[in-house]
Amino acid sequence: NINCHFPASENDLLNKRLKLDYEEITPCLKDVTVVWEKMLNTPGRSKVKFDMDRIHAAMGQEGVPRHHRGEIWKFLAEQYQLQYPLPSKQIQKDIPYKELLKQLTSQQHAILIDLGRTFPTHPYFSAQLGAGQLSLFNLLKAYSLLDQEVGYCQGLSFVAGVLLLHMCEEDAFESMKFLMYDMGLRKQYRPDMITLQIQMYQLSRLLHDYHQDLYDHLEAYEIGPSLYAAPWFLTVFASQFPMGFVARVFDMIFFQGSEVIFKVALSLLGSHKPLILQHENLESIVDFIKSTLPNLGLVQMEKTINQVFEMDISKQLQAYEVEYHVLQDELMDSAPPLSDNERLEKLEKTNSSLRKQNLDLLEDLQAAHAKIHNLEATVENLTSNECKLKQALRTLELERSALLHTVGELRKRLENLDTVEEGTVSMSQGQ
Repeated sequence: NINCHFPASENDLLNKRLKLDYEEITPCLKDVTVVWEKMLNTPGRSKVKFDMDRIHAAMGQEGVPRHHRGEIWKFLAEQYQLQYPLPSKQIQKDIPYKELLKQLTSQQHAILIDLGRTFPTHPYFSAQLGAGQLSLFNLLKAYSLLDQEVGYCQGLSFVAGVLLLHMCEEDAFESMKFLMYDMGLRKQYRPDMITLQIQMYQLSRLLHDYHQDLYDHLEAYEIGPSLYAAPWFLTVFASQFPMGFVARVFDMIFFQGSEVIFKVALSLLGSHKPLILQHENLESIVDFIKSTLPNLGLVQMEKTINQVFEMDISKQLQAYEVEYHVLQDELMDSAPPLSDNERLEKLEKTNSSLRKQNLDLLEDLQAAHAKIHNLEATVENLTSNECKLKQALRTLELERSALLHTVGELRKRLENLDTVEEGTVSMSQGQ
């Protein structure tokens, strides 16, 4: 049933329990759950801009209650789109989900092969072509038809799977579009894989900045991030890590964007540094990072999430992306001379790549303009509020001095009354 709007039947509730069958890192406290419920139940919620500090506090305190998680992700997406309204993208993003389901996709074979490999041990997805796998097929098929450039790419099934565990198909489809387009995840799934190469370079540079001893140790054995971190990025940690941890990572991506993936990777490697440094050959290091590290305990997971929440690496990420392109240009310049055909082919490839980069930069620029516009509006509001407060303060000061004056007058009158009374008393005593 792809319809999200009917009241929940007993079967739906059983399904929900089955889907949410995973261990939370930190169970959400009752009072934090109440804060979320108040925000979720606000009338006309999708048009109301909430105070981001309030959301930040709820998110950072004890996170997100598992049974409201899907609704909270929708809410965070609404808030992001209200804060940073983006012009419509290059593609037809408005084709209804039900329309897409009626069409055929050329990616069908690739999607079917991956259904059984996606969360094979989770009870919702384990039955061959059961309800979970059918929903997953529908969602991936619809997305492959919507986004013809990406189509279907390995790794996407895990992202879709995590969404389906927390919401119905139509909502999961909307959330997937939000993550791919608004949060920019789709760039890493493009067929040329250039963005993934850039991400691996950025992660390597971040390791050099934050944990140079670990960076040197990995370099000594020629272990680059692509040997262990590519699945982290392509499945947003979902293919190897416990679902309670993955759900927390998704909480933060819906709130802070795709740089969260870098922050989680950096934090995980940093907190396991002493153990990684003990291994002294390529196989055992890669095996430790791929197999042992994801089975981290709850305390370690919570520590990682808390670190990530306070980290800010956006400036470094931008700088390293520029650095990557500069290095690529230098490599091209120092390569041996090419024949005319090879040169033409290379120029066409570069041209196509630059066109894509240009479109991406345009999107980023439009997003930046939208943010600037929003910030300017906020500053204007704050300035206007400041003027009103100053005015109110002046009025209060005038009222205060008027009251002080009145109090002074009343004191004088009281003193006069006391004097008159004393005079009257002494006169009556004299008589």
